[in-house]
Amino acid sequence: HPRIRISREEVSGLPPADWEKVIIATGPLTSPDLSRAVLEKSGEDALAFFDAIAPIVHFDSVDLSKAWFQSRYDKVGPGGTGKDYLNCPLDRDQYEAFMDALIEGDTADFKEWEQNTPYFDGCLPIEVMAARGRETLRHGPMKPMGLTNAHNPDVKAYAVVQLRQDNALGTLYNMVGFQTKLKYGAQADIFRMIPGLENAQFARLGGLHRNTFLNSPRVLDETLRLKADPRIRFAGQITGCEGYVESASVGCLAGLFAVREARGRDIPPPPPTTAMGALLGHITGGHISRDDGAGKPGSFQPMNVNFGLFPPIEAPSKDENGKRLKGKDKSRAKKLAMTNRAKADFAGWQSVLGFDRAAAE
Repeated sequence: HPRIRISREEVSGLPPADWEKVIIATGPLTSPDLSRAVLEKSGEDALAFFDAIAPIVHFDSVDLSKAWFQSRYDKVGPGGTGKDYLNCPLDRDQYEAFMDALIEGDTADFKEWEQNTPYFDGCLPIEVMAARGRETLRHGPMKPMGLTNAHNPDVKAYAVVQLRQDNALGTLYNMVGFQTKLKYGAQADIFRMIPGLENAQFARLGGLHRNTFLNSPRVLDETLRLKADPRIRFAGQITGCEGYVESASVGCLAGLFAVREARGRDIPPPPPTTAMGALLGHITGGHISRDDGAGKPGSFQPMNVNFGLFPPIEAPSKDENGKRLKGKDKSRAKKLAMTNRAKADFAGWQSVLGFDRAAAE
């Protein structure tokens, strides 16, 4: 195309000041020089590290007859209520069986180029902590102190797994301290040994890999612009999305936003009820981002698109024959309702932008 020029060379810093509209889409292996330039501009102090990612569970798959809401010592954190965690108790036998499975579980191997990348502070994989001693977890992320089982207050748990709300909708919960490099199949089997998570459905399983991504809820605005320098947008995996389709979708949005801004047009984001809108919302604000108390980035981690990112919907409780829906049938009906809503809302958004066929003709 006569208006497109491809220059195959390394960009070692941010673009010159006279570049008015810039999109950076460097992905998870952004070069050290460019990473440093982005860090200096954004004010963040961590961009490339091993992100040992903890699994995320769909809230409606947690057994609340076993789990209960409570913060440790009923402490009220910033914006909290004192009941900010879901707690799953283990007795001694359950804990010992869980430890055995954790230590013996299959783990993923490091790639050659990952060998010397450090772990992010405080993000040791849980199986690495477990291998350091059988009591390590019980005095770490699984400590039972300050918690009283609401279902059985007279019995002290030997260990407790905590889950923390991960998105503003309250549909996703993160397993606190359970970052892992266990293989996916092992994770699902082992983590379903935890009381209350026997039927857990995972929006995302844990993982460990070298990555480069922004703490986007803090440094990007709702149209993917860098707050510290709005001429620069970010696209793709560096924004904190996971997966090829997701990265491409965020790239499409970044391009659309840039073009409409250049033409002086409004930039309505896709509705949060759509896949692209839900993912954009998670990246730019829907995730609950917390500091660790030392000024370092909070808990924001890359995410695939999943139904837990969508606003809740009232799904039909009965099928066309009037039979009450249960289990997988109820879950399928809910997902279908979300999908149909998304299609309708996305078509409406396309129409507003003038992308529908009638407008084109």
